[in-house]
Amino acid sequence: MTKVAEIVGMAAMLHAEGCRTRRERLWRALAGRWPENTPIVLADPLHLRYLAGFWVDPFHLGADFGGVLLLRPDGHTTLYHDTRLPADVTQAHVDERVPLTWYDGQSPGQGPRRLMLHPAVVQAGGRIHDALGDPLAPLLHTTLADLRRTKDPDEIELLRQCMAATAAGHHWARQNVRPGMTELEVHQGIWKACVDVCGRAVVVYGDFAVSPGMSRRGGPPTRNVLQTGDLLILDFSVVLGGYRSDFTNTLAVGGRPTAEQQRLFDHCILALQAGEAQLRAGQACQTVYDAVRQVFDAVGLAGQFPHHAGHGLGLSHPEAPFFVRQSHETLRRGDVVTLEPGVYVEGVGGIRIEHNYLVTDTGFERLSPHTIALV
Repeated sequence: MTKVAEIVGMAAMLHAEGCRTRRERLWRALAGRWPENTPIVLADPLHLRYLAGFWVDPFHLGADFGGVLLLRPDGHTTLYHDTRLPADVTQAHVDERVPLTWYDGQSPGQGPRRLMLHPAVVQAGGRIHDALGDPLAPLLHTTLADLRRTKDPDEIELLRQCMAATAAGHHWARQNVRPGMTELEVHQGIWKACVDVCGRAVVVYGDFAVSPGMSRRGGPPTRNVLQTGDLLILDFSVVLGGYRSDFTNTLAVGGRPTAEQQRLFDHCILALQAGEAQLRAGQACQTVYDAVRQVFDAVGLAGQFPHHAGHGLGLSHPEAPFFVRQSHETLRRGDVVTLEPGVYVEGVGGIRIEHNYLVTDTGFERLSPHTIALV
């Protein structure tokens, strides 16, 4: 088994201790702001993943259905879910799990499947506190989003698995992309490489697109046939346990970039390095963005850099913090972020590169292990 397969072969799930720590942290953050002696009732999939490791496999017939998590002030947790969900849900880290039978395959289903969890919600007080119509939803969503920025060790471990799988996809592309393939064939090869190291079907999404310049900076794969001289942007993510990677390389199809394509690539490398020099806890996100943009501005390419310089990453994509021209956030120890400089010149092509990083007090640890190169 290769080193990558060993990393990804680990159980793609959060740890019990990490989930317990995050629930305790939530209660502390809500102290004095949450109704006294009131349990928290949650149903948002992100919250159930973060606080209990409850993950529904997207390739399962129960993928559109989730659960309800009850957090009592004394720390006790109860998870309610449909019995027809994949076996992975039995590994959720809770004190009590209550599976409910909607359909047993022998008799008709018990009404609309969406209502299966309704009795549990009524029993818990009749409210789902992170449902957008609930008065307490803004408090819960903002508090949990803020807590999620500081990644725990089990989250970092899971993100490393996502990134190892993604790197396998990039490695396949560097070895196999050639003129005459379609974008769809490239996507299929990358997906298979990711699946092979994960040992199971996984979601692989993102950009698999030839970029002629500003008119197409990315997008899903199509039947477009790759030609010698094209610039192929591969900016994709692998999802494991709800967590995800997000890093990029651009390939010169045919292996012979023009002098102008190489010049654009070299400036992207310099912009990436400028952003890295600013990555550390306490640094303003505006400063990181400005460092990236100034590299392009110095050579008259700022107008060809139309997007953010990076963003936070974890259970969603993107998430705080954001490296943008009007940023107001500050980096924290434990942030996982991307840097993704890109320039797009019509008639020459578009280039984007990207790494993922764990922010530390003194700098960063680069998490994405792929090679960034045109050939």
